[in-house]
Amino acid sequence: MNDLINIYAFDSQRPLLFTQWEFWVFFAAVYILFTLIMEIGKDPRSRVRLHLRNVLLMTASAFFYYKTSGWFLLLLVFLTLNNWLMARAVHAAGDRKVVKSLCLWICVLIDIGLLGFFKYAYFGADVVNQLFGTHLTITEKILLPVGISFYTFQVISYISDVYHRRIEPVGNLLDFAFYVSFFPQLVAGPIVRASEFVPQLYRPYRLSRKQFGIAVFWILNGLVKKIVLSDFLAVSFIDRVFENPMLFTGAENLLALFAYSLQVYADFSGYTDIAIGVAMLMGFYLPQNFHSPYKARNPQDFWRRWHMSLSRWLKTYVYIPLGGNRNATAGTYLWIAVIAAVALVLSGSWWVTGITLGAALIVTIVALLRPKHRPLLAANLNSFITMLLGGLWHGASWNFLIWGGLNGIGMIVNKIWRGWNIHLRFLSILLLAGGVTALHYLHPLPWVNVVWVAVAVAAAGGLPGYLYHLCRLPERGFARAVSTVWAVLQTFVFITFTRLFFRAGSNLNPATANETAWRTARQMMQQIGSAWNTSTILPVLWSQRLTILLFLLGMLIHWMPDKFKLWYRVRFASLPVWLMMIIVVAAVALLYRFMLTDVQPFIYFQF
Repeated sequence: MNDLINIYAFDSQRPLLFTQWEFWVFFAAVYILFTLIMEIGKDPRSRVRLHLRNVLLMTASAFFYYKTSGWFLLLLVFLTLNNWLMARAVHAAGDRKVVKSLCLWICVLIDIGLLGFFKYAYFGADVVNQLFGTHLTITEKILLPVGISFYTFQVISYISDVYHRRIEPVGNLLDFAFYVSFFPQLVAGPIVRASEFVPQLYRPYRLSRKQFGIAVFWILNGLVKKIVLSDFLAVSFIDRVFENPMLFTGAENLLALFAYSLQVYADFSGYTDIAIGVAMLMGFYLPQNFHSPYKARNPQDFWRRWHMSLSRWLKTYVYIPLGGNRNATAGTYLWIAVIAAVALVLSGSWWVTGITLGAALIVTIVALLRPKHRPLLAANLNSFITMLLGGLWHGASWNFLIWGGLNGIGMIVNKIWRGWNIHLRFLSILLLAGGVTALHYLHPLPWVNVVWVAVAVAAAGGLPGYLYHLCRLPERGFARAVSTVWAVLQTFVFITFTRLFFRAGSNLNPATANETAWRTARQMMQQIGSAWNTSTILPVLWSQRLTILLFLLGMLIHWMPDKFKLWYRVRFASLPVWLMMIIVVAAVALLYRFMLTDVQPFIYFQF
């Protein structure tokens, strides 16, 4: 009886994860039942078969979420029922726009309200205290339901698509519940739109021999990413540095920062790979969520490749409604005011709010005086707001706001940069290098030193290309390859340094996150930007040789050509089953060697 209770009871200290053997026992049981149902009848389109399959997987998904988040399952049930009913009401309203809009906004406000309570209650208390001079505190720790951001965004996209008549509402509540709760992607994405997934509920089950091999490959690939790269790097090195940066040298802090870029990618894309593989075994296909993001040539390209389902969601439901690349709307200025208020509360400084509003005012004046530049200004402003909101989606921390803002600035600067000719580009980088060099010698602060090194390297790296252009040599072959590599490396370094603020704000108690995150980021920047003891660099690097080796190995695999990766995926999928199983056993043995005593949760579970 105790064993049965342990199997079915929720344990907050050991939620059900893809990296636990308990999950694979759970999946094996589900898959056996799934296979038995698929054998019912001879017609692959049998409605009874499809209905039983959907009911089985919906029930399994509910149990999975209960084992992951306990009685927060009731919250998932409520959001599912609320959005199903409201979407039907929106559809039934027909052309009565007022009724449709009312139903839509009531539903969305309920969705956002619940998400806001669990993610931003501490921040809300700070807002009230800041505005009214009160001392409101939240004494009880508010637990964040696992995956709440993902399935909330998913149901919002559903009712919005019904409102805009992109899709018809799902008639069967059980089918809709299955769409919302499908366990492979429930707690960390990808965010699946109803138009992509719901039609699959009614398609006959098909799994070819090659698809089976591809599914097994994705599962193994995700597990290796998570356990060998992400967890091992985190526990053996990265977490220790971020917990107390001052105990480590500048070289170790810099190595931890770059290793974290690989860790967060391996962790998040590893989850997605496993989810895609598990779903494929059951005949369902989830959208691609990552496309070699560290091959990006610029920040905008990076966000087309990273967490693609969230990027698409923000573009469809935030960026375009704000006006996109056409114009700035009332929503644009409303969000500017909201972000300025957020900046005031997080920083406690009216100066920050004034700078935010002042920058927006300057952009507005320029747009009024220069009509030709309005679309470009509007696009940049809407893009910047979208990135800031993307940062706040991760949490109400000053560090997340900085992280989103830096990515937004990077995208805007890149757009402007690409509009300049090569002479203006080189002149601007020289002037910037000169200004930062002067600042470095006048005020050698740690962050100034870091910027100085980055700009100096960028200027030195751009010189050969500029000389190559002056000689009127054709940019092809080797020259084009060098240009691509240089652009990829610069983008990777930029994204990595923005991650300093992202990582510093993660895994923290929301009540103290802002202060702790800012202190961590400041200390790491101080260590990286201060003078290094050159005599200790080699011994330090040698002591972290395994970390460096794993980092280099992971990046080399990541930077492999897409065609080569596709080739070895297809080759694996085409292997005889007996050989494939031998590889699976060998991979599991390798994973067991790297498996840690304490199972590490996926990073994006906290969002």
